[in-house]
Amino acid sequence: MAKNERVSAWLKHRSAYADSSFETMLAGCAAHAADEEIGLLDIGASIDRLRDASLLLDDGATEPELTARSLISLGSVNLPVGRLWEGHINALNLVKTYAARSVRDKVKQLLAHGAFLGVWGADDAIPVVLEKGAAGLTGAKKFASGLGTVTHAIVTVNSGPDVRLALIEVTDVNRADVSGWRMPGMRSTASGRFDFSGLAVSSLLWVGSAGDYVREPYFVGGVWRIAALQIGGAVGLIDAATSHLRSLGRMEADAQKSRLGQVMMRALSGGALVERAARMMLSKMPEKAVALSIAARLQTEDCALDAIRAVEQSVGLAHFEDGSVTSRRARDLSVYLRQAARDAMLIRFADQAFADENSIRELLK
Repeated sequence: MAKNERVSAWLKHRSAYADSSFETMLAGCAAHAADEEIGLLDIGASIDRLRDASLLLDDGATEPELTARSLISLGSVNLPVGRLWEGHINALNLVKTYAARSVRDKVKQLLAHGAFLGVWGADDAIPVVLEKGAAGLTGAKKFASGLGTVTHAIVTVNSGPDVRLALIEVTDVNRADVSGWRMPGMRSTASGRFDFSGLAVSSLLWVGSAGDYVREPYFVGGVWRIAALQIGGAVGLIDAATSHLRSLGRMEADAQKSRLGQVMMRALSGGALVERAARMMLSKMPEKAVALSIAARLQTEDCALDAIRAVEQSVGLAHFEDGSVTSRRARDLSVYLRQAARDAMLIRFADQAFADENSIRELLK
């Protein structure tokens, strides 16, 4: 049985799209991940597979628990593609939540013509701003995931309470620079630099008003999507390791079962927490939704880090060989885990969880 089929044995019933088109998409994304990393295949072909499976219509808000399950599934076979899909979901959610009807209608038209969206928020040395009275933007974004694949990005303009969101076409190759993206993992996401200097205000589609971007529960409260990919990446790494060990006749060793079994149990509990955090987005309790999303984000990070360590110990030196599947998956996962503001999120969770004598029980409900 192939690796992606074994992963599906656990994940298949947990996906909103557990049908032939979804399984075909997973198999294709899994098969092409290695060649996408080294540039032999364009990651855009995997995005086309998502489109063929109707996944690019998912905004993560209609049935968030099912979206979480599908992110876990995709993250388990191709984390870079999962990361790009998460950005597309985030963009659709922002449009649905904050954009005027005319902008929502425009986005529907773009999607019908093959658009793929992203959210670019990390400013370069010169941030993206629109000076008062200016005719165009200045500044650039860094870590802009999906250069050459994302056609339209929701971009943060200005900062602080004046931050606004603008939907901008980002297909101009002369503004894109992927040369600085030299990470050991997530290479195929092409998360480089994009220069917005001189872009006319008339070319922007504003999404919402100043400050909307950081409103909860849609800002920090949305990190359950990241958590879903983290736990998916951990499960995929464990699966690759057990496949390797099984091929060598080493999976029957009690030490291997104990080491990897403990991490797999934590991954199962992490997946359940992610799904609970996703469900909470449908509630009328934004602070609780934020707290659970933070908990899922941090718990799955810890689980994934332990999975990387356990796989290194189980596979041994072969893990670090060129072409190693476990090495590629671990590198992708290590880079993806470095999300922003980890410590601040932990403090925010603690403030919510320990606010008064009832707050812990409230989180358990």
